[in-house]
Amino acid sequence: MQRLTARLRHRIEGERGATAVVFALLLVPMLGFAAIAVDVGALYAEKARLQVAADAAAIAVAQDCSRGNCGDMLATAQALITANDGEGSAAYPVLSSDPLSVTVTGSTPQEHWFAPVLGHESTAVTATATVGWGAPSRGTAVLPLIFSWCSFSAQTAGGLPSSTTARTIFFSKSDDTSTCFGPSGNEVPGGFGFVQPDSGTCHATHSIEQKLASDTGVSMPNGCSDADFDKWLGQTVLLPLFDASGGTGTGAWYRVYGYAAFHLTGYAFNGSTNSGKDVCGPKTPSSVRCVTGYYTRFVELSDAWDYSPDAPQLGSSILRLIR
Repeated sequence: MQRLTARLRHRIEGERGATAVVFALLLVPMLGFAAIAVDVGALYAEKARLQVAADAAAIAVAQDCSRGNCGDMLATAQALITANDGEGSAAYPVLSSDPLSVTVTGSTPQEHWFAPVLGHESTAVTATATVGWGAPSRGTAVLPLIFSWCSFSAQTAGGLPSSTTARTIFFSKSDDTSTCFGPSGNEVPGGFGFVQPDSGTCHATHSIEQKLASDTGVSMPNGCSDADFDKWLGQTVLLPLFDASGGTGTGAWYRVYGYAAFHLTGYAFNGSTNSGKDVCGPKTPSSVRCVTGYYTRFVELSDAWDYSPDAPQLGSSILRLIR
């Protein structure tokens, strides 16, 4: 037994050197696998983070440009890249006019943990985002209203909204813009500026050049309530403007010319449906129907709207991340 134990101890001691050699040979590929597992995973994580930063930067630059003033595009892009990825840097944004779009590219070096053993200290990570924009051509308006392109043009001096001066916008039945409707102020006999909403809602989906059926309700269409209008007070909404109309009563229609952004501050549809006393002006008769607020420049980011290069530019824009 003592001889057997001595022989076994001697054999083990003799193989210690061989084990060290095998371990040394396996160490390099082991580190290589670690580099793949850890460093490549870190690269993907950094790529995702930088992509979010590039998306945000492109949207921010596009918002400025769609309002008519791109400003310092590089400063805007860099600010958003830094806010989302502290080590990232932005290249100068690239504008395109056909179609309208801006492309932002962000980059950052990603330091490695294990790859330096294989001779790779870091990898340059890049991400690119492209955002396009244009005037709205189709979508779902949150309120079933329509206003006159002629009145809009008169209020903006034939141009685009540039102020936040509150205005009273009368429905065509009460509109006193005589150059648009004549002495009667009545664009559509039996019409009150409402269009038929989507079934069971207070929304209305339509597109440019579409003829919208007039709703003859005195106060508001069926499916709508004060709450539907109250929740949009103090907010900006997209509303259609019409450039032609026809018919009477339930057969009346308005043709959509384009979409304008309107900041809603009040409404009055009859003596009992209103957002406050004398909304349409002091001591106005209850038969006068109006909304108050102002047309403004506005960027809509929701997926509820589409845009087209052929749609009239009335101060509102739709943005899309198209990368």
